[in-house]
Amino acid sequence: MPTYDTIGQSYSQVRRPDSRIVSALLDLLQLEPGSRIADIGAGTGNYSEALGNCGFCVFAVEPSPVMRLQATKHPNVQWLEGYAEKIPLPTSSVDAAIAILATHHFSNLEKAISEMNRITNNGTLLFLTFDPRQAEKLWIADYFPAQWEEAQSIFPPLCDVMALIQKNSQRIVKSYPFLLPHDLKDLFFAAGWRRPEIYLNSDVRAGISALALADPKIVQKGINQLKQDLENGAWDAKYGEIRQREKLDAGYRFLCASSTVFQRIT
Repeated sequence: MPTYDTIGQSYSQVRRPDSRIVSALLDLLQLEPGSRIADIGAGTGNYSEALGNCGFCVFAVEPSPVMRLQATKHPNVQWLEGYAEKIPLPTSSVDAAIAILATHHFSNLEKAISEMNRITNNGTLLFLTFDPRQAEKLWIADYFPAQWEEAQSIFPPLCDVMALIQKNSQRIVKSYPFLLPHDLKDLFFAAGWRRPEIYLNSDVRAGISALALADPKIVQKGINQLKQDLENGAWDAKYGEIRQREKLDAGYRFLCASSTVFQRIT
């Protein structure tokens, strides 16, 4: 059973597309309107719809019916039931393939990359992923230490992922930091770095797999401590200066694989 069949009931309410992520996708893909894009692990189609609004023909591939049923119908988006490891599209049928914060749900990342390579007609493979080792020290790790530590086992080191993409796609792979703005609309794990209050919202937590799939007792312990510290001023006393920042490097990276010239990563 796909993960989000059980935890994705309110996903579309809290995981909305952020315009700055969409702008980064457009900048890195460099495609003309009308181009075909496969969105692998599309979820509720938040970014599929955003790309459809930009004039692209999008194939949204998602295994979870709970997620697909939350999608808004769009004339430029065609939904396909399927897994990243066996994408239901013909060889060389799209101009680019993307995976936005989805690779940690793939059962076999290497096979998924090979499939994305297969369906893409010499175009770009683009991933938005997360490596907590690349992040600035973040208060979230103090309240949810087990989940932050577990993220390091779920998300391989960035260099390993880049090497795997290159090996299975024969493309140049480049990494681009995505600094999180303080008012991010897509409420993934570290999105509330300047808004600790959002983690007290159960719907927000349900859209964050690191929290939704964790031991509820352990998560609740962190929530209780966070709530107490926000109420008595302890959080602001220790971390409050972060509220003055506009952006923060929480370890999120775009990995862009281009087929122009093959070049080994060192």
